[in-house]
Amino acid sequence: MLRSRAVAAVLLAALLTPLATACAGSPSGTATGGRPAVTLAASDFLGGAPVHVAEEGGLWSTEGVRATVTTQPTGRDALNAVLGGQAQLGVVGDLPAVTAALGGRELRVVADLSRFSDWRLLTRTDRRITGFAALKGRRVGVPQGTNVEYALSRMLASVQLTAADVTVVNLAPNQVTSALARGDIDAGVTFPSFYDAARTALGGSYAELPFTGYTARTLLVAGPSATEESTTAVMRTLLRAQRELGSDPARARKAVLTQSKGALQAAYVDAYQPRYTYGATLSPELLAQLEEEAAWAKAAQNLPGAADRAALLGYLNRGPLAAADPAAVTVR
Repeated sequence: MLRSRAVAAVLLAALLTPLATACAGSPSGTATGGRPAVTLAASDFLGGAPVHVAEEGGLWSTEGVRATVTTQPTGRDALNAVLGGQAQLGVVGDLPAVTAALGGRELRVVADLSRFSDWRLLTRTDRRITGFAALKGRRVGVPQGTNVEYALSRMLASVQLTAADVTVVNLAPNQVTSALARGDIDAGVTFPSFYDAARTALGGSYAELPFTGYTARTLLVAGPSATEESTTAVMRTLLRAQRELGSDPARARKAVLTQSKGALQAAYVDAYQPRYTYGATLSPELLAQLEEEAAWAKAAQNLPGAADRAALLGYLNRGPLAAADPAAVTVR
């Protein structure tokens, strides 16, 4: 009996040793078999459309990537997943990335994936808000900490107002419509995917003010656990998805709709996806906008970090995009 147990122990050790050696030899961020393994927290189905096209079309394996993609409700949530270690890469808005940088968090901006400028201030006809100046003294709902909050700040600035001139009510993106319908707020700013819901809920009392004075950027950011190898492989995959998006927009819209798993409606995707400008870049225009937002965030949120160009330039990781598409990196 003792001899049989000893033989079994030797056999078990022999079986486990190669497995342990293989695991020890796989660096963080690399799957066994040599394929880069990466976790990515996505958000904003339309702004981050290349991610969803890649997921739906199985493009990750084409570039040898083993990707695990989760979708978060907002870019702020995707950023928290990256900063909290639940994901190596994230698809986030420009403002959450800026506030994280000012807060001294460890992240790098890998690419500016898309741009969007078609904003709306949602309100009710009985509030008689026919211009942004009429917001003074009113209650305005907005999901704070997101690009939407910065959109509101630009609307106010266009008529020389600030957040101090209104009562800002922090609401989840899907709560703005119901708060308007109840009359809890006089106006609200939320993500475009909720515009139609507000129009339906308010019916004849629905009113809106268009605003194009702010270009929201959807960014790919990398956290401290992301490797250069896996990030570059992800960037190559997203560029491939970007090309497919451009060559077959209808198919790309279908991919985004399918990946949304009911969160988006076909009419919204068909209407709004063409309003986004896609094309992964790292440009001087992006850096200039990050400077403007950083200055605003420091004043509005009393954040400690430096908002100058040199400091923000240090948060850009140009390597992965430059390796995948050198011409797309124009910031110096």
